[in-house]
Amino acid sequence: MDVVGFWTRSWTSGDRAAVQKLLAPDVEVEWNLDAPVDDEELLQVQHRISAFADSVTLTGRTDAEDGAALVYDLVAPFGTARMIEFLAVVEGRITEVRQVYDVTSTDRYFPGLYAN
Repeated sequence: MDVVGFWTRSWTSGDRAAVQKLLAPDVEVEWNLDAPVDDEELLQVQHRISAFADSVTLTGRTDAEDGAALVYDLVAPFGTARMIEFLAVVEGRITEVRQVYDVTSTDRYFPGLYAN
């Protein structure tokens, strides 16, 4: 199974249960948003993006032996933000998720995205 492809299709379509099944129990999650993050917060934010965005498009993918780097365009009603994601995959499970958002555009076009 293409874990990275399944991950991308699942979260961009809002399938939170499928995404959660791919995460290792001790997954490490980091991002550059001004909010603490764990796997639950990650799932909430990804769900908000998929629900609010007009579209989420994978614009680039570079595979490595143990994961991938992904580039997404997050199209909102008034503009587009970009997010880069790094995934580590071990034995079919995602063990690390690192997300880097264009914070200025994310805050402008997805207001309140990561506010609790």
